[in-house]
Amino acid sequence: MDDFLRLSAETARFTHGSPRAFSFGDDGRLLWFLRSTGPTDPLESLWVLDTATGAETRLADPRELSPEPGRLPVAERRLRERTRLVATGIGSYALSGDGLRAVFPLHGRLYGVTRDGSGAPVEIPTAGPALDPRPNADGSRTAYVADDALHLAPGGRISPADGARWGVAEFAAAEELDRPRGHWWSPDGVTLLAARVDESALQRRHFADPAHPELPAEDFAYPEAGGPNADVQLWVLGPDGARVRLDWDADTYPYMSDAGWESASEILLTVQDRLQRSVLLLTADPATGRTRELSRTTHPQWVDPLVPGTPARLPDGRMLTAVDTTGGAARALAVDGKPLTGDGIQVRRVAGIHEGLLLIEAGLRDPSEQQVLLLDPATGELTPLADGPGVHSVTASAGTLLLTSADADGIRRTVRTTDGRAFVPADLSAPLPHRVAPVLERVTEHGVPTALVLPRGHVPGRRLPVLMDSYGGPGFQDVSAEPRRWQHRQWWADQGFAVVTVDNRGTPYVSPAFTHAMYRGFSEVTLEDQVAALRALGERHPDLDLGRVGIRGWSYGGYLSAMAVLRRPDVFHAAAAGAAPTDFRHYDTAYTERYLGLPQEHPEVYERDSLIADAPGLTRPLLLVTGLADDNVHPSHTLRLSRALTDAGRPHQLLALPGVTHMTPGGTREKIMALELEFFRRELA
Repeated sequence: MDDFLRLSAETARFTHGSPRAFSFGDDGRLLWFLRSTGPTDPLESLWVLDTATGAETRLADPRELSPEPGRLPVAERRLRERTRLVATGIGSYALSGDGLRAVFPLHGRLYGVTRDGSGAPVEIPTAGPALDPRPNADGSRTAYVADDALHLAPGGRISPADGARWGVAEFAAAEELDRPRGHWWSPDGVTLLAARVDESALQRRHFADPAHPELPAEDFAYPEAGGPNADVQLWVLGPDGARVRLDWDADTYPYMSDAGWESASEILLTVQDRLQRSVLLLTADPATGRTRELSRTTHPQWVDPLVPGTPARLPDGRMLTAVDTTGGAARALAVDGKPLTGDGIQVRRVAGIHEGLLLIEAGLRDPSEQQVLLLDPATGELTPLADGPGVHSVTASAGTLLLTSADADGIRRTVRTTDGRAFVPADLSAPLPHRVAPVLERVTEHGVPTALVLPRGHVPGRRLPVLMDSYGGPGFQDVSAEPRRWQHRQWWADQGFAVVTVDNRGTPYVSPAFTHAMYRGFSEVTLEDQVAALRALGERHPDLDLGRVGIRGWSYGGYLSAMAVLRRPDVFHAAAAGAAPTDFRHYDTAYTERYLGLPQEHPEVYERDSLIADAPGLTRPLLLVTGLADDNVHPSHTLRLSRALTDAGRPHQLLALPGVTHMTPGGTREKIMALELEFFRRELA
């Protein structure tokens, strides 16, 4: 492994030592966060910054609390996979309602710590390995999950032993609906709102570690496209065993994508129909369980799930929703159904209320950039808070802001207080090895965003083999001004490639119409745009040798890579496909059905997007990679394609990695990259 890959592995892709997971407490006076001690330290500690003084204090060190941690409990490991959490040590925490106390799990044990100087973290007794702890308003009690039951500390088990899982998010919610939690305290800290999850109708998926045949296989419930989903209910669990079920039409709206207490007498929850064409914001009475519709957002294809913070009630009682402008040109905001923003702004997130105005993250210019703006809900007037080149984001509380700005020169964070002071949380991560300024261009009649990274010191006139490195699927943007994502692409370029990244139609942040172009078909739009963009870039940049084109990717990018050599061998000459969902009939319900519909109703769509039938046509080199512990894209996807290729007598390479999950942490990605480099150098020589 060369120096760059070694450094990338040792620093967790340049994230060790970087502060993250910020939360304000005590009305903005305290800023809690996680950070390790330096660029090669993988163990994150819990810190707090006092905005009155700027002083940082480490409140909990995992080395002191758990010198010999052992393996993570299975439930915590799977929750980390759902939330893409690769950090070790204290990976997550939760604050009490007043923001003065934090609780966190550490290898199944539970700890609490306060900011009042009362001493070291204190272990909280639990009924078993603890998951997802949540303290109440004043921190006097903590709710947590152990062995699929909801417990209180102090207080004991609060959920009934009825065979269901309590207080957790089901697979579909955690993986696809951005809801990784399943219990919420009432404002008074006495009553809990809890999810009840019955997975008895779901199929089981199994994992066996071939490197350890003496160990039993693991299994978990998986909602496969076209099959049953988990039965999810919401219950109010009060003192003295009182229980009230929230009542909504769960047959029509089976997905519960958000929930929480608006006040002691009101719960707000967001539910969706199975195909996610209708999203309802409901108000619920915790005393009776009765619900009433407050707002409804509909779309003939699917309601885009990428605007966090909506739907919501404004302080004056009006409803804030996300809508598409006429013709699908922009993702906009509306108040009581009246559009508040227009085609000139792509709203990405509502971060809260600041000085009486909506605090939003949005795109004003190129899709690769993001700005932080204040939006007047009465007039629609915009005031920029951070709008320079790059990607800007914000966290806010009681007038105090944490602004994060990322561009080619790095990542900078600033805390701004209400009285005009500013503090910078210390960043102990390794400097990014390269300053990468990719050539960003919009190409084809669809205005597809593209990026080109050339070797440092490239001499014009020298022809370069092309390496396509794209994700290409819904929900993720590759072509962004965020600097970390270009470090590995610069490494690939420095190995002698022109690295091309394309955000084809179906990816977010260009426009709703651009995103919805993928409806009822992944393969055609994805591949068509990748090919058209590549050829357009070849015309603009003659140093790109389109006679030598490789393509690599992971997850949906792996699907794109395998599809590229199977269906367009005239364009793509070699592919490395990692964790590819080769047949979406075997992927999960919430993701797949949102875009493709039900397989029972549209079998031709699923057949068209499956790669299995393409196996006999393989004529180009193909390297397949899968982690044998991947519970997102199960290794059976890759193995089915490999078997079809073998049955058809088509040579290919298969790299199956025991114990490796979808996230490839711990230097696994870098080791795969080194093997891919050998493959592409050989096949594109």
